[in-house]
This record gives sequence, structure tokens and C-alpha cells, in this order.
Amino acid sequence: MLIDRNLVRQRNKVNLTDMLAKVEKTTYHDMGDGHTTFCCLHMKNGYKVWGQSACVDSKNFNQAMGEQIAYKDAVDKLWPLEGYLLAEELYNAKTLL
Repeated sequence: MLIDRNLVRQRNKVNLTDMLAKVEKTTYHDMGDGHTTFCCLHMKNGYKVWGQSACVDSKNFNQAMGEQIAYKDAVDKLWPLEGYLLAEELYNAKTLL
């Protein structure tokens, strides 16, 4: 794998803008139970990251709020994945110098 060492040197932290640029599309799935909403972030590389939200009482179910919370949950799950990816890139660049 070829690595642009200048790019790696400049990139030393994960940021939200770069992370979200890797999302190809976002879909939402209402489980129909009046409680649960899922968000799927479809990454450009084919990987999928899922987030979810749920309310205790179906009387409190709000689709828009459920989607917002599920989306945040999915994005929160991206941070450690992107952190690992960056650490691997930095390690590989360091060992190839």
C-alpha cells in the first residue's frame, strides 16, 4: 500500500468533517414498534455503521427525534473506528520512513 507521507504528517487527528465525508448515504429504519429507530451510515467503502434510539413509552415516540438520536449514536461509533484507522496510517508511515 502506497502512503503519501506528507498527507499523513499533516493529519494527526480525526475530525468530524473528514469523517462525515466518508459517508455515502444515511438511511433510517423505524421498527414499527413505536419505540425504536435505527440509523445506518453507509460508508463509501461499503462498511455500515448502525446507531439506534428508543423510548420507554410509545406515547413519547417522535420519529424526527428518534432519527436525530440514532444518527448521533451512529456518528459516535465512527470516532473510535476512524481513530484506529489514523493510528494505523501513522504507524505504517513511521515504519516505512
